[in-house]
Amino acid sequence: MYGGRDEDGHGAEDGDGAEERTFVALPPAHGRGFAQTWWGQAWLKALEDTALDGKQLKAGRRYAREGAVGAVSVRPGRITAVVRDRDGNSHRSDVVWQRLSEDDWDRFLGMAVERAGHIAALLDRDMPPHLVEEAASAGVQLLPGIGDLEPECTCEAWDHCPHTAALSYQVARLLDQDPFVLLLMRGRGERALLAELAERSAAPRTTDADVADGVPAAEVFAARDIVPPLPGVPEIPAEAGSPPHLDTETAPAPGVDPAALEFLAADAARRAREMLAEALAPGHELHPTAPDLTQAQDAVRLASGCEDERIRGRLAAGSGRRPAELDLAVRAWRYGGAASLSVLEEEWTPGPEALARARDALARAWQDGDRPVLRASGANRWTVLGGGAQLRLGRDGRWWPYRKERGAWVPAGPADLDPGAVLER
Repeated sequence: MYGGRDEDGHGAEDGDGAEERTFVALPPAHGRGFAQTWWGQAWLKALEDTALDGKQLKAGRRYAREGAVGAVSVRPGRITAVVRDRDGNSHRSDVVWQRLSEDDWDRFLGMAVERAGHIAALLDRDMPPHLVEEAASAGVQLLPGIGDLEPECTCEAWDHCPHTAALSYQVARLLDQDPFVLLLMRGRGERALLAELAERSAAPRTTDADVADGVPAAEVFAARDIVPPLPGVPEIPAEAGSPPHLDTETAPAPGVDPAALEFLAADAARRAREMLAEALAPGHELHPTAPDLTQAQDAVRLASGCEDERIRGRLAAGSGRRPAELDLAVRAWRYGGAASLSVLEEEWTPGPEALARARDALARAWQDGDRPVLRASGANRWTVLGGGAQLRLGRDGRWWPYRKERGAWVPAGPADLDPGAVLER
């Protein structure tokens, strides 16, 4: 279900260069109203005042409650969805609403740029009544009125049918969560609107004479008791947000892979949540920052969380690996991240001290009667003779287990400081 910005519909552009957003199909709405906000209720009032047949509206509410409305596409002047009948037939339904003219938008933007609080409220997914009232005073009607919502449906009804009514009820749920949907239908998407406001709000360049000297630190320190306290730390979300839905009616640009973009967006959300959790953990300042990954390492990290073979194939090609090599690298990654991957792909020569410590650890790991016969198979590798097992020493002094499968050495488990414990797994 769409919920704020995390599960926002994807922003694209239609053939006219205007922004378009598509929202995933909403689940059934049993036991709840379609609009909780005053602007969502105003949308439904315009629908109910326009429709001539109350029975059609009632059927539309039932369809919407049952989850019969598919993904909703929103673009300037039009909303579209496929609505399914109870008998299984589907109809493309549209609701058309007039865009604001360029003069209307010029007046609205001029008014809004002088009311920073209005824009801040919109960014908080709220629509202040004063914003609508002041816009109306400037001759700009943001909300629909009687007769403004015109239906179009492949069922060929001449008035609002159950399909267009169901679509309108679902759109009320979207409006509840994001009033920018309303402004997009009027002709301006969020990105374009905020860009125009930023351009109008841009202050002229200052000269050196205009730059203030600042406030002495002593004055700031003396005023510390009257300065509002800092807000509390944010709560960690229970789970990462869902990726945007990129299944739109507009064909993607050449070379753009919607499925891959959705995967990357989901991965970014997971990483953001993990970073927030680490930042808020007690004593986080004592933990070293994780090293940056190379492009080849990050491709393995991405592949470790991807089940789509086509995307994994692209990651393999992009990192210079064959698919089988990527699968082996993913196996190593899942045992220990970048450190485990390095042990798989790199052979390194320990210095004299590190080599002495390694040999001492091997000597003390087993009692004399239990010690396997080990043969050095490389600078940092020891193979168990006749056992199909191998120990590899990482740069951090930990030992990694390997076993032979189909003639190749493959990762067999996580690392340990005790080489004996590693081989017992």
